[in-house]
Amino acid sequence: MDMHSILSLVNSVFGLEAHTILSLVFFAFCAGAIDAAVGGGGLIQIPALMGALPHFSTATVFGTNKLASICGTASAAVSYMRQVKIQWKLLAVIGVTAFISSFGGAACVSMIPPSVLRPFVLFMLIVIAIYTFTKKQFGQVHFQQSITPKILFLAGVGGLLIGFYDGIFGPGTGSFFIFYFIRYLKVDFINASALSKIGNFMTNFAALSFFIPTGHVLFALGLTMAVSNVAGSLVGVKMALKYGSGFIRIIFLILVSVLIVKLAYQIFTGS
Repeated sequence: MDMHSILSLVNSVFGLEAHTILSLVFFAFCAGAIDAAVGGGGLIQIPALMGALPHFSTATVFGTNKLASICGTASAAVSYMRQVKIQWKLLAVIGVTAFISSFGGAACVSMIPPSVLRPFVLFMLIVIAIYTFTKKQFGQVHFQQSITPKILFLAGVGGLLIGFYDGIFGPGTGSFFIFYFIRYLKVDFINASALSKIGNFMTNFAALSFFIPTGHVLFALGLTMAVSNVAGSLVGVKMALKYGSGFIRIIFLILVSVLIVKLAYQIFTGS
């Protein structure tokens, strides 16, 4: 089979040019690495998909992104669970509440335009960035706490609020999870990253439970990107565990700052 035949086959399977697929695979790897460490892989992957799929609906872009992301998120979650002591009761509450609210958010994705959510998300990210930057010890120490009803309640509230946000909009979900878990559950960045992967896996799974039956997933493209996303996530987890909470804090602040600039640009330019 000559090169022309191969390119024609690729185009017939994916409906895209080979160079476009290669670029999406590259972005999926980068997204997997960033997402595994501090969350926010959608900041890379969603714009890449929107640029490559201009004639597809927002729901299809989001659905394909979720398929590509969930495999990397699952891989990162397993890697963290091998290295970090997981409190399973806490994890169960986060997972169940995040799943329920994310499904509801995905069902509303076509009802609420992103332009309505962006100003609120921008404000929240600015608050998070200022708080994390000024509190030098924020997320540096892990306070081992007993799992009280109050802790379970706070975990459930976080799962519900952030899960719904991920279902309906998405960018920065991992960062919101990490900040919430550090602030209210009193864990460090490493443990917060581990918990956020479980929450993020459940939100992705819930969203796919809506997007797949409604036909909003490009399976060939999503699965191809998923392989690259998993490879990236393995790199991201290894870096996070090697360099610790201080390293994750710096990357977290950089990512949140980039997301602030991106959302501010979209708001002020109307793009």
